[in-house]
Amino acid sequence: MISRAEHIAAAFKWACLTELDAPKPGNVHAFAAGHRMTVEEFVRSADAAATPLTAERARVGLRVHRAVMATFAAVGANTNLGIVLLCAPLAAAAEHKAAGTDLRGALGGVLRGLDIDDADLAFRAIARAAPAGLGHSARHDVSHPATVTLLQAMAEAADRDLVARQYATGFADIFDFGLPLIEAASEGGADTKWGALATFLGFLSAYPDSHIVRKLGAETAHAVQREAAKFQGMLQAAKQPAELLAALLAWDGALKEKGINPGTSADLTVATLFAYRLRTILPSVRNSG
Repeated sequence: MISRAEHIAAAFKWACLTELDAPKPGNVHAFAAGHRMTVEEFVRSADAAATPLTAERARVGLRVHRAVMATFAAVGANTNLGIVLLCAPLAAAAEHKAAGTDLRGALGGVLRGLDIDDADLAFRAIARAAPAGLGHSARHDVSHPATVTLLQAMAEAADRDLVARQYATGFADIFDFGLPLIEAASEGGADTKWGALATFLGFLSAYPDSHIVRKLGAETAHAVQREAAKFQGMLQAAKQPAELLAALLAWDGALKEKGINPGTSADLTVATLFAYRLRTILPSVRNSG
């Protein structure tokens, strides 16, 4: 019999691979590499992170730290820090969810239970990954031992980082914004890669991408946001999404030429796909959320 942890690991890998199938402008995907990273590296990263991320009875901080370390051992680069930070609490919630409860409720319990050790391990993972534009903070700097819980640290950064904001809001953007997008695409019969693209464009057009803001500034992030809104409208109006592929890839090339990577929007897309899969394929998580 397949264990719950194995089901959760399979759901995580499905989410990562489905996101890679989507032609997401500015990101690495099945149609084009970018930013000195390849699709194969992201596939290996998903495989490497899946087991530590979904380890039974592991605390969230330990899941994050071990998944990041495993990723570096596999590919020698930061390919999935945001994904891991978002998916570790969801994996823990899926494990802890009791019969008759929902995934979102279980996630709330996981977030409230985060402690200083979780923060310290997550800080070490973030420092190891060293994402572009990380810099230093006057409070709760990841280069120093944690003095607050992981939830408190994330709440401190919530106004400037969309990943941190999910912790502070109970993953509201995932459940209230992302999941309706992927569910609408699924109900409309769209291939999963187009549903993933719709979710990505939804996030990218709704919020200035945190990764772009950190690396290139708010003005660039807002310009990308406006262009994403145009493509989102085109995708919604298209009879066949594949009709947009050439235009999507042209924008993709232009973004990569300028070093623009909407990485946070991609991370949110993976987390949304992961939550969607957890709610639809796990017998113990079915019809939850």
